[in-house]
Amino acid sequence: MRAICLLMLLLCVRGVVRAQEQTVTLEDLVQSAQAWARTNLDENVVQALQDAAGGKARRLLDEIQKRFQGEYVIDLAPLRGAALASLPVLERYEETLPYALWLKTQLDYLDVAEQFQLIIKPPKAAPGQPAPPPPNPTPQQERQMWAGELARRPSPANAKAYVARLEPVFAAHAVPPALVWMAEVESSFDPRVRSPAGAAGLFQLMPATARRYGLSSRPRDQRLDPDKSAEAAAKYLDYLHRHFKDWRLALAAYNAGEGAIDKLLQQHRATTFDAIAAYLPAETQMYVPRIEATLLRRQGIKLSQL
Repeated sequence: MRAICLLMLLLCVRGVVRAQEQTVTLEDLVQSAQAWARTNLDENVVQALQDAAGGKARRLLDEIQKRFQGEYVIDLAPLRGAALASLPVLERYEETLPYALWLKTQLDYLDVAEQFQLIIKPPKAAPGQPAPPPPNPTPQQERQMWAGELARRPSPANAKAYVARLEPVFAAHAVPPALVWMAEVESSFDPRVRSPAGAAGLFQLMPATARRYGLSSRPRDQRLDPDKSAEAAAKYLDYLHRHFKDWRLALAAYNAGEGAIDKLLQQHRATTFDAIAAYLPAETQMYVPRIEATLLRRQGIKLSQL
């Protein structure tokens, strides 16, 4: 039972699931992980996951989840060193390598948060009062920072082949082909990537979204098929864009959930991403500008031009 609980922590640490899932309770996650482990894993695999999930690696994944879903971008900065130290632990076993690959894709968020920590000065505390939290970077600061980050980085080694292969899939579903490059942000164009929350594949589809667009996880997880994953992602993006009539909002919904975006737009009587950015989870605040910078760097295209 201890091994199963540790497995649950590894697979489900990002308890507030991302865009394509409704919020579930910790009890739901525990029961699902236990049932899945009983029917799918042999003792050797469970032991491997137990070892990899133990100690610092397990606590780190839990803390990344917490801070990604928190309010403040700069709160992610202190996690970078621990993430780098935990990667070898997760890379040790074949069963946990997909989670190590996921963690590598998250390092960019930690790097950028660390840079913002250096340039955003904390507000002064009133006498006798605790220091207020540091302000979040503005959307424009995010765009500038991510543009600088991408300017000195080559595209992933296998990106060219995947982009040429998958652009027609996006185009067939009335989605701008350039958005195939969001796979660099989601998975660095590695279909093996799995997130601890359960997302998988090039476009990090959650199980519910995969089922919604005709993909199955048994006996073989079709999210790991680049073509099927791209088709489902394109259908979902088309739906989100038709709903929000704006690509920044559609991408925010892909990451944070369409319900969350609808709610914030209503609460703040807003119509744009910039108007609600400060109220979004820290990950989503960075996710949309990161995709914008990726499109600009790889294709020379702005979201407003799509």
